[in-house]
Amino acid sequence: MEAGALIAEAERAVAAGNLDAAIGLLQKAADQRADNVEVWLKIAALHRGSGRPGPALEAVHRALAVQPRDFTALMLRASLLEGLGDPAAGEAWGNALANKPGGEMPAPLAVAVARGEQRHAEWLAERERKMAANMADAEAAASPDELRRIDRFRSNVLRRTRPFHSNPTHFHFPELAEREFHPRQLFPWIERVEQATEAIAAELAAVMAAERAELVPYIQYADHLPLDQWKSLNKNLDWTAIHLWRNGERIEANARHCPETMAMLEAVPQPKVVGAGPNAMFSLLAPNTRIPPHVGVSNARLVCHLPLVVPEGCWFRVGAETRLWKRGEAFVFDDTIEHEAMNPSDELRVVFIFDLWHPDLSATERRAVRALIEADGGAGEGL
Repeated sequence: MEAGALIAEAERAVAAGNLDAAIGLLQKAADQRADNVEVWLKIAALHRGSGRPGPALEAVHRALAVQPRDFTALMLRASLLEGLGDPAAGEAWGNALANKPGGEMPAPLAVAVARGEQRHAEWLAERERKMAANMADAEAAASPDELRRIDRFRSNVLRRTRPFHSNPTHFHFPELAEREFHPRQLFPWIERVEQATEAIAAELAAVMAAERAELVPYIQYADHLPLDQWKSLNKNLDWTAIHLWRNGERIEANARHCPETMAMLEAVPQPKVVGAGPNAMFSLLAPNTRIPPHVGVSNARLVCHLPLVVPEGCWFRVGAETRLWKRGEAFVFDDTIEHEAMNPSDELRVVFIFDLWHPDLSATERRAVRALIEADGGAGEGL
């Protein structure tokens, strides 16, 4: 008898209440078509309904050998492991939920998913409790920076967060420290930048009021280029910039209104690279506007933000860490790690942005970076 006929006969056996006969028929069908996931899942369901979780789990594993990411099979596996009291059940729920399809689900499946989410959350919480208890002595002796890294280590292991890495669009220099946000102590000039907040804000007001100031869309590229992530913001005045330096060119129409800001920048180790740097600008983000996830051009430089006009709720994410901008509180981040921003308010948000050399680069390495980028024609997009 062919597989199709065996399956039809098995369905009649199920309707008659003869589950063992149905299992036998389905097993014969599976012997003919071992790659038929649905047959293995039917066998698993019948074994489970007959109170045989072990054979049911074996059948689920046969299905997963064919399709390792099948959501129904993964959910059934997690439920069976939980019923067997297997400690692997918590992780199994996580694997199943990671493969949850989008869109609406049938009500019974939605209930099962909600239950799985609860079980997985309970498993994670217990796992975290054990880890934290075992790490308590080490954390008690940790500095604030060490404590932050230890906490992220635990969060990554629990998969509440994940690792993010430098992924520049153009220029990647090897073996530079990858940090989403870099520690303040690496930049002795950062407090002087913060102390200049009021002066820089006053010059922002002056340049915005100037008749010949140049305010341009932050994103500008030819429409035919394959840059879909920027489609909604390309040449869009919802995200604009007032450049003081742009790819190494001083924008005189703006810079002449900002003498104190330009003087402050002289004390910062900005990359001076023909066609690429320095870069410094006022970044203006319109109300209810989101900047999509993206990465920058070169990990040889970092980026500093000095928030000037920050409505409530404006946030900035680099990798797995999200911060709220606070007026006058500067920070340095690696823009070659995925980052995004949002202004959810009904007011304009303004941040002063400038680039700087990565502190891990020696003077010789900076010369090499400068020479390569200049030979290659510059950074193109700049920031």
